[in-house]
Amino acid sequence: MKKPSQPTLTDVRKWPATVSVTEAARAIGCSRSHLYERVKCGDSPVKTIPVGTRHVVITADLVRLLSGEAREAA
Repeated sequence: MKKPSQPTLTDVRKWPATVSVTEAARAIGCSRSHLYERVKCGDSPVKTIPVGTRHVVITADLVRLLSGEAREAA
């Protein structure tokens, strides 16, 4: 099975408001398990929202990361 290609920033800008950790990891260029581990440890490079037993990534924050914009202080 062919692995899906990494989406461009233009592609990501067209995504819905939230996406799965799997999709976000593909956009960042890391493994799903690595991003889940970062979420679990509380040092994810993107903002996430818990939904039941899983998390979703806020697409606007993913765009911020991929475009090199500074992250706002929490």
